[in-house]
Amino acid sequence: MNVIDFIDLLGTVAFAVSGALAAFSKRLDPFGVIIMAFVTAAGGGTLRDILIGVQPVSWMLNMNLVYTILICVVVTFIFRKWLLKLRKTLFLFDTIGIGLYTVVGLEMGLQAGLHPVICITLGCVTACFGGVIRDILVNEIPVIFRKNIYATACLAGGVVYFLMIKIGVLENFRFFIAGFTVILIRFFAVMFSWQLPSFYDTGEEDPTRF
Repeated sequence: MNVIDFIDLLGTVAFAVSGALAAFSKRLDPFGVIIMAFVTAAGGGTLRDILIGVQPVSWMLNMNLVYTILICVVVTFIFRKWLLKLRKTLFLFDTIGIGLYTVVGLEMGLQAGLHPVICITLGCVTACFGGVIRDILVNEIPVIFRKNIYATACLAGGVVYFLMIKIGVLENFRFFIAGFTVILIRFFAVMFSWQLPSFYDTGEEDPTRF
């Protein structure tokens, strides 16, 4: 197992737990919990593979990832009451997941010989769209579409990654620095309530209402 495969495995664990926790918080049945864990962990990577033409998509060729998701569901079920009492647990696993998956998406883009801008976009897609599917399935507006610093953190991590390439930083250090940048920005954004500018005034009337 190389470094990027190990990072991918850690990201799978983080997002599988995140998806399972979201399902338990909505009191879904066991099938629903498994589906939520799976789409959260594999959704972004699946979309990335489709975009770059990987056939079949990565998780179909790696049963270890499938088994990992199922194990995460079982472990999360056992400790669900304790985990759900910690309000920030879902945020923690989600943040770790986007940091790790951003790096995986960047590296996959590089291996496909794509332009750095496209690689950064792929990193963002890999990191964010599993969470998008998760939020849609539990009937919530995805975090990426709100004012929260979320996808922006992934984009920043991608820029840092290519800056590291430019100055000749070793590959393993690039992975760590880029992933840690995403996690750190996301943590600081929540801690200090950083938000993107809004198009809407607080008292502005909803244009969709008649």
